[in-house]
Amino acid sequence: TGPVNSECLGNILRLTLSAEYFEDKYLSFSVVDQSGIAWELDEAMASRCGYTVTYANWNIIEFRASALSCHSHLEKDVFIVTIQIKASHTPNMKNATVHLKSASCYYGLWSPRELVCESNYMEVSVRREVPQIVKEFIQDELADWTSAFPEAKAGEASIWQIVFHQPEEKKALLVSDAWSAGYGLNTTDTRVLLRIPYTAGQIQLVEDQGITFSAVRSSIFYKQLWMILMVDTAVACPVDGVAYTNKTIIWTVPKYIQLLSAGATGFKDVLVEAGVDLRKLSAKEMASRKYLLVNDLNAITMKIPIGAEGGYYKTSVSSGQHGAKYTINVFLEHQWEDNKGGLTKHTIIKEIETPFEQVELTITNNSNLTSRLMNVTVGTFLPDVELVNLTIEEVIVAVPEAVQHGYLTDEIRYPNGSKAYIIQVPLDSTSVKKKYMGANRRAHILNVTLAFIIHPTSETFAVPVITVSAVEDAVLPSATGFCGGRNLHLIITHGNVDQNWQPFLSDWHLTPEAVKKYNYSLRDNGTHLAISVPFLSSPVNYEDFNTSGIKASLRLTLKDAVIPAHRRDFSISCMFSSSELIQCLPNGTVVITAIKLVGVADLDTSLLVLRDRGCKPSLVTAKTATFKFNVNTCGTSRKFNSTTMKYENDVLYFRPGTDTPLYQLRFVCWYAIKQTADVKYESKNNPPPSIKPGFGSLALSMKLFREKSYAEPYEESEYPVVKYLKEALYFEIELLQPKDVRLELNLADCWATNSQSQDSLPQWHIVLNGCENSKDSYRTVFHEVNYSLRVKFPQHLKRFEVKMFTFVQGTTLLQE
Repeated sequence: TGPVNSECLGNILRLTLSAEYFEDKYLSFSVVDQSGIAWELDEAMASRCGYTVTYANWNIIEFRASALSCHSHLEKDVFIVTIQIKASHTPNMKNATVHLKSASCYYGLWSPRELVCESNYMEVSVRREVPQIVKEFIQDELADWTSAFPEAKAGEASIWQIVFHQPEEKKALLVSDAWSAGYGLNTTDTRVLLRIPYTAGQIQLVEDQGITFSAVRSSIFYKQLWMILMVDTAVACPVDGVAYTNKTIIWTVPKYIQLLSAGATGFKDVLVEAGVDLRKLSAKEMASRKYLLVNDLNAITMKIPIGAEGGYYKTSVSSGQHGAKYTINVFLEHQWEDNKGGLTKHTIIKEIETPFEQVELTITNNSNLTSRLMNVTVGTFLPDVELVNLTIEEVIVAVPEAVQHGYLTDEIRYPNGSKAYIIQVPLDSTSVKKKYMGANRRAHILNVTLAFIIHPTSETFAVPVITVSAVEDAVLPSATGFCGGRNLHLIITHGNVDQNWQPFLSDWHLTPEAVKKYNYSLRDNGTHLAISVPFLSSPVNYEDFNTSGIKASLRLTLKDAVIPAHRRDFSISCMFSSSELIQCLPNGTVVITAIKLVGVADLDTSLLVLRDRGCKPSLVTAKTATFKFNVNTCGTSRKFNSTTMKYENDVLYFRPGTDTPLYQLRFVCWYAIKQTADVKYESKNNPPPSIKPGFGSLALSMKLFREKSYAEPYEESEYPVVKYLKEALYFEIELLQPKDVRLELNLADCWATNSQSQDSLPQWHIVLNGCENSKDSYRTVFHEVNYSLRVKFPQHLKRFEVKMFTFVQGTTLLQE
């Protein structure tokens, strides 16, 4: 128990580091020799000295040491290894925690020759039967040495030499030179050892029974006083031999490799055992895991179902795609005897990794629409995967910072070790795009890319997450319409789906340029779109025309600019006086506008004429034709009575080549006849007064006074005047000109706006039809005006008091 656990597995010591304890830490390994010196390991030293560091089974760290590793201490049949592990949160290993672990293992079953195929080195150790030489008896006679074995060359540094047998030559190295070249050599009282990294220069690739081996054929020479001792240190380890068929791993290792048994003619199996993670498995255990071990005449074959117990899946990436590989760390021990070299023990440690297989990730939308929260689960992942950042609207955000963008991330761990990630973001977040779906529904679209890292390989991959939730929260634009003067007005209240909707009048795009050109009015304050169109203009349709007047309608269509489609239609119909179509000017000029009614499809307004067919319109549109002429022309008839003169004419439409009009519009102008009459005056009771319309110029003023006495108004330089809510505002409206005692000033409508333009929206009436607005919480108070030195004509003034208020939209104050 604890952060580091040790285990003896034959001639190998294994240390396992607690993944939980060492998670997210930088590690450094050192081996401590008998003098207490710590030798820090790198890849080259590990493979030369017999150490292996692996990451297995989702970030579990494993350290293995050979019984004959460089700094192991051998006492009879026990080998002792001391490891120092430093763990730090920073790569420079600052403030590192030091763990010292010493373990001893018994290994007393040495074979005459032992071969080990580790993941990073090959090792051969051979029994040493000649006693150690005593230094005093060493003779440095170069001639004796070279004559005994010409390929070996004398050296000052050592009495040992190693000769590599290459197909084309032999190469001899002193021990010191071999060590510098990356080879490991060691001797004990009973063993001679050579360790060769897979990267060594003298390695040959040889083939045996179709399987490729990484092999070295070498001999070690020891110079005695009276002889040279030669030790055969050939070693071979399989490079391939793994196949995948029907979801099964098939690992084949040839027996009695020729390079290892040169000159031998007879072989006999002594032992064949196999296992996983350096633990031997019995036949019963193999059967329970559905493993199969086949030992035939020439080869040993191990079959393992992909996904079987003993292995594990790890995450992998190929071409940016997420997937997995099944990994199992198997080993094979084969002992045999031949008629030349005696007993050989061959141990092969093999990490088998299956080819990449893409794994589809499930993206589950668990959004809670009542809470207006998008909730997406992405998974499942193996434990070696970690979420590191999110790409939100093309901005890469680390996981801890995602909450500042409204994104909450959470990790779910399942009992089998796998996990998933939950991403939560409010529906109203700006990064959640909205799209109108029709009716009252909007699609809320979450588009975020999750970036993951795989431990310990540091491979990365990304998972785009695009989920759509349909929510019944669409607010469509609404409209109110009214007619005033010679215009049709529509006020559109914006919803939450019409950001890209554009106004069209009769399928004609209402752009700001067109509005200016045709004297329309188009105002948009963000919450409302106000449109005003003159009665006589192209987009207006004329539905009926009779003595009551002209029924005109305006149709507004909102179209989606992104997806060309009709989205919403609004229309307004109004009755206009027929007098709008005719002007009878005092100088005898008449201006007539003839209209084309809806439903009269084939009427060409340019072909309209008056009674005199030579009189054609001076201005033509698709729906109107305007004539301007004098009453004495164009076939106009006139009639007299005692007070008026009546002029008549007709606007006519003839189909080409016919004399019967298909369209006829009669108009009449009356002019009063000036005359003088003698009248007799006599006194009678005056009739009740009557009011007749009059015309003239009026001059008026509106002032804001400081207090209720209306003694002192605010001066021009004091504006804008600052007031607080519910404070009283005292207004006075005065007729300045003409100073006619018969005139009286009356207030019809007074309203407040949100800007300096009297037509801007929103508006609120404080006087409505001469009265207080009944909808006001604090109604307008009218004050009586009496005669004073300043007020000569009280009937020319009106005074009223209003409480200060502010505009609101829903529950939001419009602070401006």
